[in-house]
Amino acid sequence: MFIAKQLKESNIAEYLLYMWQVEDLIRANGLDIERIKANIIDPYPADESQRKALTQWYEELIDMMHREGVAAGGHLQINKNIIILLTDLHLRLMRSPKVPAYAAAYYKVLPYIVELRARGDHKDVPEIENCFDALYGVMLLRLQKKEVSRETEEAVQAISRFIGLLAAYYKKDKAGELDELLGD
Repeated sequence: MFIAKQLKESNIAEYLLYMWQVEDLIRANGLDIERIKANIIDPYPADESQRKALTQWYEELIDMMHREGVAAGGHLQINKNIIILLTDLHLRLMRSPKVPAYAAAYYKVLPYIVELRARGDHKDVPEIENCFDALYGVMLLRLQKKEVSRETEEAVQAISRFIGLLAAYYKKDKAGELDELLGD
């Protein structure tokens, strides 16, 4: 919760990847708050009030996962909303001739996105979500100490730079600086 709050303010892309990881941690613990307390909350260096807040946060996430039907897989609506916001921002940036570096970064990763969509079963999701799927997938491979091919590494580096640029524009938009830049 504390990390999520910090990331949401500083880097929306890292926040979303973190929240996807939290969803998976909750699933790995069987959506059982007692297991989450034992495996995640209790080892966390925090005082009693922070542990109570963390417990409540996880309980609320578990409840949302049940209500939204994503206990076995998928993403919470709060996380889907971030993808929607980033997709809307992406389209806005692509329409603007005032940010050619963004369009160039997009066209650089487009072949990777096309390949991801052709290979995967998520053809109906926004391209921005495909990018996050790739980043998250490679993050999981690294956590499992599995090998990542050179081609995949190159693709993920390009996608990471692109998503980092989108996240920077998101931060500007939240600060009210983007309208002036784009002339909206």
